[in-house]
Amino acid sequence: MARGFAVTDDRIRIIIKEFHKSMKVGLEHDNKDALPMIPTFVNRRPTGKETGSFLALDLGGTNLRVCQVSLNGDTTYQLLQQKFTITPEAKESRLWDFVAECVAVFLEEHDLHPPQGRRVIPCGYTFSFPIFQTGISTGNLSMWNKGFSVPNSVGRDVVNLTQSAFQRHHVPVEIVAVVNDTVGTLMTSAYSFPDTQMGIIFGTGTNAAYWERLDNIGKWAGDRLGEMVVNLEWGAFDNTALVLPYTMHDNKLNRKSSNHGLQVYEKMISGLFLGEVARNAILALVDQRLIFCGRSSEILNKSYTFDTAYMSEIVSDDSPDLSATKTVLESTLDLPPTTLIDRKAVKNVCNMIGTRSVRLSAAAMCAVLLSRPELLKSSVSVGIDGSMYQFYPDFEKNLYDVSRTFLGKDFVDNRLALRLAKDGSGVGAAIVAMTVDNDRKPVT
Repeated sequence: MARGFAVTDDRIRIIIKEFHKSMKVGLEHDNKDALPMIPTFVNRRPTGKETGSFLALDLGGTNLRVCQVSLNGDTTYQLLQQKFTITPEAKESRLWDFVAECVAVFLEEHDLHPPQGRRVIPCGYTFSFPIFQTGISTGNLSMWNKGFSVPNSVGRDVVNLTQSAFQRHHVPVEIVAVVNDTVGTLMTSAYSFPDTQMGIIFGTGTNAAYWERLDNIGKWAGDRLGEMVVNLEWGAFDNTALVLPYTMHDNKLNRKSSNHGLQVYEKMISGLFLGEVARNAILALVDQRLIFCGRSSEILNKSYTFDTAYMSEIVSDDSPDLSATKTVLESTLDLPPTTLIDRKAVKNVCNMIGTRSVRLSAAAMCAVLLSRPELLKSSVSVGIDGSMYQFYPDFEKNLYDVSRTFLGKDFVDNRLALRLAKDGSGVGAAIVAMTVDNDRKPVT
């Protein structure tokens, strides 16, 4: 089992090489077998001197955040926000009305109204799912992931779908910019740290965006001068698993998922799926009667009951008898009494899958940074958000450790800064909305 989950340095070199090939093809033209490399129409770096208050929506895999962002003009900002847990019903059917209802609650509770002389509040919209953009305020949904399956949405403009719900619920808000969550994270980090070249989400899902030279984006039909943020949608890398360390446990998860055969890389990295891969691997050991005397539990037998948060508890359990692991297995998952050997085996499984996740994450980050080698001569910040980065044990440390091998010790130790852009996707949407709103006539 250990060999199957291993990500050696040689494997990472192969992944980086294939990643570069896929990036290059995706920048030239749309190809279902390559990374999407989506131009975002965001082509202005923040200066940190921007001021004003703007509304932002951040629709992620687990929560909807509604925010009022006040930019202070000195690289700092204030954030007023409210978080709403996305209901199973919203994920499957009435998402757009759910968003409108939550925004209405936020506006009412915080007594927010359109600016003087305007009928609507301008808003930035962070949409954390793959979209094909034809403009800064339009984005057609390419596919659902993260467990969403709202019908009659794929191929349609998510801004229009949301705006229509606002009108149905009489919400005085106009979406002026739509960005991916990674773009928002990048822009938030760049507001405080101008050397930010990349934004990454390591959370429920995973993805990244980075600054690319326009003359490298072959499929871009506009001006070739300057730079633009490109949304990689890197969860779609190597869906055929030609170079990824893909196991039978991944295949079992993939086969049962709503987007079978898609987002394979994401399913090996992100928080939504790691626990399920671990559950599959643990049950394989049970079936071989190697742990728990071959017995499982009703809870463990159900899909997605072994949460990735349990992995965090288990891998950080350094007690002599692995007491925290015992609690997870026996109290939370209702397994029969376990032995120390059982608990060590489960901890080893979690360690293998967690280590694979962070090494694959580092491989992708290094591949993107290496695609613009001229930037590595100066200081580089990478804005990162997400629960895996924030809470999974030693995730950040291991990102740095792997990066030293592939980006060079001198660069990583002296010029690379991984920066937590906490709640960054919402702030970044507000920054982009401010830029767009300043360029257009007020809506009266």
